[in-house]
Amino acid sequence: MNEILPKSQSILMVEDSEDDYEATTRAFKKVSLHNPVVWCRSGRDALDLLKREGVHRNANGSHPGLILLDLNMPGLDGRKTLRLIKEDDKLKRIPVIILTTSTDERDIQDCYQMGANTYVQKPVSFDGLIEAIKRLKAYWFEIALLPKDDAAHG
Repeated sequence: MNEILPKSQSILMVEDSEDDYEATTRAFKKVSLHNPVVWCRSGRDALDLLKREGVHRNANGSHPGLILLDLNMPGLDGRKTLRLIKEDDKLKRIPVIILTTSTDERDIQDCYQMGANTYVQKPVSFDGLIEAIKRLKAYWFEIALLPKDDAAHG
């Protein structure tokens, strides 16, 4: 099956842990998910990138096709970042996958209430991560139809 998300459309990973970022990108390679990955280490950095503000004010290019968002980050955490993304008319259509260690029922409920598209607990082992990424790829990149970026059109 062909990947629905064009290979040129990026995945934004919002993750403060370099180890988790590197493990996830290794898992992407293992399952042949070749979309470019843009890494932001904080919610503030991600929002600046998405809104072309702060250090990203001169950035160009399209919005990501998908956002992988950690919840537990210092500063602007994933919960607040999710809320701000989903409240923004230009960003809210971008699917957000929560990828976190938290299994707290309140976090799960709150994230879906705020508009998260999927909530996934980070697997403990690398093999578990590969399996989770394989399933995410199958759904989000082979089954689901994702909206094309229209940032260039207004």
